[in-house]
Amino acid sequence: MNEKNYLNTPNLTPRDYDGPASYSGINFTQFQSITQNIFSTNDKPRTSSLDSNSGTNNTSKRLVCNFLKQHSSYDVLPVSYRVIVLDTSLLVKKALAALMQNGVVSAPLWDSTNQKFAGMLTVSDFINLIQYYKHSSYSAAMEEIEQFQIQQLRDVESRVGAPPPQLLSIHPLKSLYEACKLLVEARAHRLPLVDVDSETGQEMIVSVLTQYRILKFIAMNCIDIKTLKKPLSEIKIGVYENIATARMSTPVIEIVNLLVERRISSVPIIDEDDKVLNVYDSVDVMTLIRTGSYREMDLPVVKALLRRSEDFPGVHTCTLSDTLHSIFDLIKKAQVHRLIVVDSENRLQGIVSLSDIMRYLVT
Repeated sequence: MNEKNYLNTPNLTPRDYDGPASYSGINFTQFQSITQNIFSTNDKPRTSSLDSNSGTNNTSKRLVCNFLKQHSSYDVLPVSYRVIVLDTSLLVKKALAALMQNGVVSAPLWDSTNQKFAGMLTVSDFINLIQYYKHSSYSAAMEEIEQFQIQQLRDVESRVGAPPPQLLSIHPLKSLYEACKLLVEARAHRLPLVDVDSETGQEMIVSVLTQYRILKFIAMNCIDIKTLKKPLSEIKIGVYENIATARMSTPVIEIVNLLVERRISSVPIIDEDDKVLNVYDSVDVMTLIRTGSYREMDLPVVKALLRRSEDFPGVHTCTLSDTLHSIFDLIKKAQVHRLIVVDSENRLQGIVSLSDIMRYLVT
């Protein structure tokens, strides 16, 4: 097997997030046990001067794109890392245990029969299982799931009407710009890096790029993000209408149905005044599945949140006056997957996802 020359570019900082930073935030005392810390970009200094020249922001985007074109996908990876790869013949329950034990929510798949990369196991696969078994008896569902293999999940997708997952991957030495374009076009959150051995022709799974990992790499190493000074109110990225929301009393199964119907990854939890209390993430579904709580999908989300992992990174908010520069500053320090846009009273206004940020930069 030929050894590939995957050398990280000198003086770059492709470091994984080492743990939550210490932020001050809004503390809802009436929901202390079930509302996580809500971190706001307002807790950090922001650049107050706004760029009135529309061409300047386009120039800034071009500079960021040039940065992405100058670096390979492999540059983003930490100096030391591990990859969890699951065989498609593995039982789903064992795959779930492996994910939870290693603190990850997805993993690349390997088809040992055909000796090739076979896609990704993600939260969507487990949500499809819930959809598939929600009208079955609990005992029958549990008996069948005990023997369910990963490769059978493709049958589940067709039965629940879910679109088949795309078999996405990219070579580690392809540019970050190409990786970002592929993620945006496919509306994907992660992208496996797959190489091919030059002697045997066999595929090799190198690692997996995530949107967060790429954007943090930009935040840590691209000085041109300092010029992204226009506020969200002007660059108009994110969703601000017809936002799916829930209350603390909403049953989990209703939120799961929203995730599936809207093809979204999270639902803000608000009170009667539209103030943001929390966010139910698709990853939270895995906690219920891990504990065997298929039959408890009717419990209110307020109780489901009590079972959330202690390492949940919290809910991060911003306002329409925040800039991409200030958002990248937050991404440097915290594990951000989306930002909930709120007004001065913490009322919900919109959602800015990492997909929205990446799409804005490369399109």
